[in-house]
Amino acid sequence: MNMPQQVLLRDAMRQLNMTRDAFAERIGSRRRALDAWLLPDESNEFRAMPEVARRFVSEILASDGRRGEYTQSAHEGALRKSMAVEGSLHLLSVSQFNRDAIDELFHLADVMQPIARRRKVSRVLEGAVLANLFFEASTRTRVSFGAAFCRLGGSVCDTTGFTFSSMAKGESIYDTSRVISGYVDAIVVRHPEQGSVAEFARATNVPVINGGDGPGEHPSQALLDLYTIQREFSRLGKLVDGAHIAMVGDLKYGRTVHSLIKLLALYKGLKFTLISPPSLAMPAGIVDAVSRNGHVVEIAATPAQGLAGADIIYATRIQKERFAHDEVLEGFDNAFEINRALVESACKPDVVVMHPLPRDSRPGSHDLSVDLNNDPRLAIFRQTDNGIPVRMAIFATLLGVDKLVSRSMRDAAWTPPSHIGPDDSTFHGLD
Repeated sequence: MNMPQQVLLRDAMRQLNMTRDAFAERIGSRRRALDAWLLPDESNEFRAMPEVARRFVSEILASDGRRGEYTQSAHEGALRKSMAVEGSLHLLSVSQFNRDAIDELFHLADVMQPIARRRKVSRVLEGAVLANLFFEASTRTRVSFGAAFCRLGGSVCDTTGFTFSSMAKGESIYDTSRVISGYVDAIVVRHPEQGSVAEFARATNVPVINGGDGPGEHPSQALLDLYTIQREFSRLGKLVDGAHIAMVGDLKYGRTVHSLIKLLALYKGLKFTLISPPSLAMPAGIVDAVSRNGHVVEIAATPAQGLAGADIIYATRIQKERFAHDEVLEGFDNAFEINRALVESACKPDVVVMHPLPRDSRPGSHDLSVDLNNDPRLAIFRQTDNGIPVRMAIFATLLGVDKLVSRSMRDAAWTPPSHIGPDDSTFHGLD
């Protein structure tokens, strides 16, 4: 089965580090034609890529020394190598990744897109069982991991909260991990204590994925966030290298920003504007590490002062559940709310607004406002949808079926929706 043209083209632009305009010029195509080739097959504007163009793209990649026919990576294996932790395969931290591994993962996520869009099905994980062990509240992450596993043909067992686990009876992490490993083929763990997921991994050879460990990390969220940034930038003609990223809200306890800024630091020449009350500032160790990588890090007191020129606004809610018993929130007022008026007055017209969700929509929360819901600059739902192909790619890599997915696909037997929400374009067909 030939690689879908969308995967080939995205992979080529990613490997050559080119915008759509630059890539269209490189292959001698009009930008409008390239845009039509990149659209989902189901789009009315989609056009098939001529075979001569496909061959030319493969030749360019081969001559560049990056990838040969159908973009078989010169660095293939970097992703699986990055998942190796003390002799077993796990995803525990974004520190496991370099840019080659990220490129390989995103290539595989692109391959997964027809399944995520509900146009194709695959059964490569048929018979495999996933344990979702969530000792902390979750909706999106738990369901997203479960849906990703099921869309590859596997099945899922869930447990939520300490109350419904044997840990309430005093069972250790080691015992829990070892017992569950005898039942399932992969484990996703969310736990309120930083470092706890690594403890689960040390007790088993079954792949363990960090679904969030207290204020520590959330690696799969950071990966899907970066994948979203790349796709949004591709549409807008931008590169991640040289981007200006503004992070707003709880930067002390927000594990999503901790993981994302570490991943972004792998790129070149970025500018980060960190916007939070002083009591919720990004940990100094993370700021120092990013600065040492040659990036510019600025601190701003309010969004109005820090959003000018930003390509990405990454907003986060206040993580009150992680505050110490006597900790008091000070300095977080309505100036921190990301709303339409602020975006219109302080931001560039092509800014992309992101949030890891859930956002706190209650009055006085000063989180991401719902008045941006119908604004095309708001990418939060495209962001959550991207979690499915990225997590499918993670599972396929950890369980060794990544090379089987393309040839295992068949058409879905049911009729999928043309769009998910009433205000969505066709599966956010902004590709």
